[in-house]
Amino acid sequence: VTENRSDLEDLHLYATPREQRFRRFASLEFEGQLYMTPYDFIQAVTNDEPKRAKKWRSLSKQELNQILMETPPVWKGSSKLFRNLNEKGVISYTEYLFLLCILTKPHAGFRIAFNMFDTDGNEMVDKKEFLVLQEIFRKKNEKRERKGDEEKRAMLRLQLYGYHTSTNSVLKTEGEDLVPRSYWDTLRRSTSQALFSDLAERADDISSSLSDTTLLVHFFGKKGKAELNFEDFYRFMDNLQTEVLEIEFLSYSNGMNTISEEDFAHILLRYTNVENTSSYLENMRCRIPEEKGITFDEFRSFFQFLNNLEDFTIAMQMYNFASRSIGQDEFKRAVYVATGVKLSPHLVNTVFKIFDVDRDDQLSYKEFIGIMKDRLNRGFRVRIPI
Repeated sequence: VTENRSDLEDLHLYATPREQRFRRFASLEFEGQLYMTPYDFIQAVTNDEPKRAKKWRSLSKQELNQILMETPPVWKGSSKLFRNLNEKGVISYTEYLFLLCILTKPHAGFRIAFNMFDTDGNEMVDKKEFLVLQEIFRKKNEKRERKGDEEKRAMLRLQLYGYHTSTNSVLKTEGEDLVPRSYWDTLRRSTSQALFSDLAERADDISSSLSDTTLLVHFFGKKGKAELNFEDFYRFMDNLQTEVLEIEFLSYSNGMNTISEEDFAHILLRYTNVENTSSYLENMRCRIPEEKGITFDEFRSFFQFLNNLEDFTIAMQMYNFASRSIGQDEFKRAVYVATGVKLSPHLVNTVFKIFDVDRDDQLSYKEFIGIMKDRLNRGFRVRIPI
């Protein structure tokens, strides 16, 4: 295990919040590039800070090859993939951003994601097509550099992407106003055939200079020649969402089949900007005196709903409830109409008891949406809009 070199420590000052978080949780380094293990990634999306001191262990080529040799093929994936791999895997910074996107997207968006990668329209994604996201996310992640920053940012790019890049290359835009707000929007808006053809040419250079990762081997095989179909892609994304939810649920269930309503409230409020969470918790304790418990199926269905929050918001606006409160039946119907998710009466009642602060059995639409948008983005763990 090697301590961080002093000349790299101050790179944190030049990093974006997401770069900083990746650097804090990453534990491996190979040929100057940092990587997370699957364990590191799970820690990054379920904890505020790493459980261990910040150190990067240098991998030898032999060690990396051994890790990749033990990577299972995509058809052997499961909702325990990351937990089973644990420390035996390498995840690049670009892949970290991609995995975070997955955690906050509805199942209906999986097909869109797949089609974005499938640039030749053959219903399969190959390694070269997948590597296009390397350039898309890199360009999105670049900051305007002040004079004197160039050297530090260049060191950061080498550390995060594994190669030197020109800040003027790829993903050209006509103005700052065209830069979308989120990584998902970046991916969605960067999929014109012309742009992808340019990036695909760049992907050849990238693939020849970068090391394979666990995700690349999982998707495209040890030789990189396999192709990924939609069913396997969908299953991977669904499994990842399920795995992270299982980990959060199990951290509170203590081996039981349910978590308490209070624990559910803690999970919902944990990564929001709500300052006085105690008032919400006290409100719920008074109004649900007898604990019934929230099952994992209920827990998962609620977060599936949250991943469809944008569609739910549109539906509520169409119902003309945007400026007033709504009742439980209206809320439940709007969720189903907008997302296709059926929430149990007990789960809906619990949500109302948490957020109905004035106790009129009505939910403030604007307040609820604002808090839940914040919670939805808990995978990013930074207080900036995405």
